[in-house]
Amino acid sequence: MIRKNYIKFFSFSSHKSLYVFQHVEFRKHMKVDTIIDDWRPPEVIELYVAGGMCGYDREGSPIWYDIIGPLDPKGLLLSASKQDCLRTKVRDAELLRQECEKQSKKLGKHIESITIIYDCEGLGMKHLWKPVVEMYGEILTMYEENYPESLKKVLLIKAPKLFPIAYNLIKHFLREETRQKIAVLGSNWKEVLRNYVDADQLPAVYGGSMTDPDGNPLCKTMLRYGGVVPKSYYVRDSIKVQYDQCVTISRGSSYQLDYEVLFPNCLLRWQFASEGSDIGFGLYLKTKGNETKKVEAMQEILPTERYNSHLVPEDGSYTCEEPGIYVVRFDNTYSVIHSKKVSFTVDVLLPEGHSSGKQA
Repeated sequence: MIRKNYIKFFSFSSHKSLYVFQHVEFRKHMKVDTIIDDWRPPEVIELYVAGGMCGYDREGSPIWYDIIGPLDPKGLLLSASKQDCLRTKVRDAELLRQECEKQSKKLGKHIESITIIYDCEGLGMKHLWKPVVEMYGEILTMYEENYPESLKKVLLIKAPKLFPIAYNLIKHFLREETRQKIAVLGSNWKEVLRNYVDADQLPAVYGGSMTDPDGNPLCKTMLRYGGVVPKSYYVRDSIKVQYDQCVTISRGSSYQLDYEVLFPNCLLRWQFASEGSDIGFGLYLKTKGNETKKVEAMQEILPTERYNSHLVPEDGSYTCEEPGIYVVRFDNTYSVIHSKKVSFTVDVLLPEGHSSGKQA
């Protein structure tokens, strides 16, 4: 019994020591101790990343707003390095930690965590682009590994129909303790927010009474609202995407793949790029066709069109309202001379409530 307890204690101690070592290395690498005074995010991040700190909840904890709709994730990734994006989030976390310390002194009680209001209005496919999801996953992992106790509550408002799929893509980055802190509010979200935040600490646009000095209900002196990043900020022409498959499609032929969708309202998402010239792309749904002759038919979902994916990588999606076999078709039948090399990724994304973000 003593030996078993010793082994458990040793295992726990080893794990804790490893965590402490990794956290110390993280702080050293990111220069966390001096990041507020010695580093500022690039201008494009300061101007076009939406959100910010505004007000305090009823217990005195700082409130952070993430405003997803106006965000231009692709423009930001073309304009700033991944390291700068991560460092910006570290700096934000340290600023919030400092604000908690100020509140602790001011209120005479221990304030150590924050409330986040996550405004999901305008959440769309641009936010589910593969490099964006991967980047967001890195940010969430960084928070979970280095600021695990800094979150009190996430109040998620104005969630669109796409939200269950988006959440299913990122929830595996979150610890169970973090997931339990997320509350998705319904149509009465303004009323519920006021249960957590006094009206004078809540921007008028979110149902409170706080405004800018000029009466603006958006509180733009405290919150940024992002927007489309001007191309003048771009520092690269494209973002390197790792595609799952690559095929060469012979002249005068086509290539198609079947994807079985098991549940209604799954999202079929694709990204592809061709080399040298354009390629045709279409989406179909297999139907039973002629039962006596046992011939399968295909219902056209998205008609085949030619895309200049040799110039600009193509990405798109379709919400599969009914289960079935969906057929992705790359078309090179119109070319009598050239074969086409096509790199692509196709995913079936599950709504929340199913076991993983992607269908096996």
